[in-house]
Amino acid sequence: MREILHVQGGQCGNQIGSKFWEVICGEHGVDPTGRYNADGESSDNHLERINVYYNESSGGRYVPRAVLMDLEPGTMDSIRSGPYGQIFRPDNFVFGQSGAGNNWAKGHYTEGAELIDAVLDVARQEAENCDCLQGFQVCHSLGGGTGSGMGTLLISKIREEYPDRMMMTFSVFPSPKVSDTVVEPYNATLSVHQLVENADECMVLDNEALYDICFRTLKLTTPSFGDLNHLISGTMSGVTCCLRFPGQLNSDLRKLAVNLIPFPRLHFFMVGFAPLTSRGSQQYI
Repeated sequence: MREILHVQGGQCGNQIGSKFWEVICGEHGVDPTGRYNADGESSDNHLERINVYYNESSGGRYVPRAVLMDLEPGTMDSIRSGPYGQIFRPDNFVFGQSGAGNNWAKGHYTEGAELIDAVLDVARQEAENCDCLQGFQVCHSLGGGTGSGMGTLLISKIREEYPDRMMMTFSVFPSPKVSDTVVEPYNATLSVHQLVENADECMVLDNEALYDICFRTLKLTTPSFGDLNHLISGTMSGVTCCLRFPGQLNSDLRKLAVNLIPFPRLHFFMVGFAPLTSRGSQQYI
């Protein structure tokens, strides 16, 4: 089976990453304890390629092949206490105590560089458990310190260690209109250079566009990050659908890249999603 190893870093990366796992657990019929429970008719489709994202444990549980990293423990704690917190392998949570303070250099050269070996060890263990690893998928933002600085450090280290494997990223780009911190443009500029060099496919997620969708299409007056994450997770699920379910087209990361990339450095994709639904109206569909 062609497995994918998922890595999420920083506060934003961990929040959209854990939401992504919630969505695909629902699609594959995996409950919050990792047990498969769905009706018999669809079980073939659910389970045929479930190994792309999950390891099956000896007890019959499905465990996400995910590595969760951050430079502060806060986000990890909230994931652990969240609805799907128990599904992740406890050893795959790697975190520091200092934080990166929205500083790219701290994530890339100082604090992040101290933690990166621990993350690579966990990633190596997961990679060694695979039959035939096809590549890596990294969730991060480019505006903060950990997702941008440590995220790009991880991408370059993985590229060094696994030069022949695909590297796909889901990168949340900052925008001046909806800005958290004043140094976002610096962090993003420093990160994009790394993504051009070391990633094979980048799914570009733009905060400003997400807010616009919430205002205009979903008619939400005060969109929360939860609403944005709901949109992103639906899009991520749609983009990875061809990798997770049986089918002919774009059945692995390399085929996806061959069909989408005209020149190696032009690998930044604009993702789309339809139909758009707000979180409240989803139950009526």
